[in-house]
Amino acid sequence: MAIFTGAGVAIVTPFNKDESINYDRLDELIDYHCSHGTDSIIICGTTGESATMTEEEHIECVKFTIDRAKGRIPVIAGTGSNCTKTAVEMSKEAADYGADGLLLVTPYYNKATQNGLIEHYKAVAKEAKAPIIMYSVASRTGCNIEPATAAALVKDVDNIVGIKEASGNIAQVAKIMEMTDGKIDLYSGNDDQIVPLLSLGGIGVISVLSNVAPQETHDICEKFFQGDIAVSRALQLRALPLVEQLFCEVNPIPVKRAMALMGMDCGPLRMPLTQISAEHEKTLEKAMRDFGIPMA
Repeated sequence: MAIFTGAGVAIVTPFNKDESINYDRLDELIDYHCSHGTDSIIICGTTGESATMTEEEHIECVKFTIDRAKGRIPVIAGTGSNCTKTAVEMSKEAADYGADGLLLVTPYYNKATQNGLIEHYKAVAKEAKAPIIMYSVASRTGCNIEPATAAALVKDVDNIVGIKEASGNIAQVAKIMEMTDGKIDLYSGNDDQIVPLLSLGGIGVISVLSNVAPQETHDICEKFFQGDIAVSRALQLRALPLVEQLFCEVNPIPVKRAMALMGMDCGPLRMPLTQISAEHEKTLEKAMRDFGIPMA
């Protein structure tokens, strides 16, 4: 059984002015998503600025989210690292604490070979007893999960069950589904390609858009599952201008500003990320208003 189907939010991490984690606001965001159609919470991913967290902050944030959301919607912990030992340790702790699943990005900067990726994911899966979703996003990591690698891991390792595909390469996604006989839980990692990936056998999206439009993102998936492809497609196309603006600067710069415009200020970004430019803030606000998002 899949960890979740539908729209999982790659949730932001709220910070206080001193850049400590704002758990009161995180608590509010968890409640917001549990009551606004979100199908799963993915904590401490790229959108959650995990790269700037200490290991202690990271696991504390994961545990808090599990405590607050578990029993309402599944919680998937981002526990990837460019150090296999670190990924093993964080994944094991998150799994032991009760995470419903783990999201493991490919090791960044190291740029492992495909054999290296296989050994990396096998090492984590051996120790962490929870379902694992691989995360392929070469634009950020410099390391792509090739279809043959994904197929080998899913076929050979019981608890490696899925892939978040953010390559943007539809041909690659199709090849993954062909080589696995469709026996992989495929999630779109790009909000502008939800419907195309669902059409190839995908079961959902791990989404930045869900931070500001959770019900609408859920509906793109739900309408597709119900067989109402025309409506699903129309919802996807309607969201494109907003999605474009949510990535007008590197994620999560725009989405954090969007949430502040909605009255859900999540505090500063941690360096080296900086605040959105004035020009991009204007185009982001316009896209939000055009989409019908209530503003503060």
